[in-house]
Amino acid sequence: MLSKSEVVGALSQCQDPELGANIVDIGLIQGIQIKENNDVKVTLTMTSAMCPVTSIILADVQLRLEALPGIGKVDIDLVWDPMWSPEMMSDELKYRN
Repeated sequence: MLSKSEVVGALSQCQDPELGANIVDIGLIQGIQIKENNDVKVTLTMTSAMCPVTSIILADVQLRLEALPGIGKVDIDLVWDPMWSPEMMSDELKYRN
């Protein structure tokens, strides 16, 4: 069975090219569901509905998840509620110099 930490690890390799940080630390991941057959659904948002790199990030998420051994179907759900805010970022990212 695929673990949530494996999925988070793969998602942590996805970088927002504008911010230079991974999408987990930015706080874009809103949910991860793993079914018994290793199908994975990731719910995520962008920092803005006008984000110019949305398609790049979504393609990267898809590719990195599909590369996980034993993974089933990958479903990515892009949502706008709740809206992203800087409070969603990891403490490490909020306070980096």
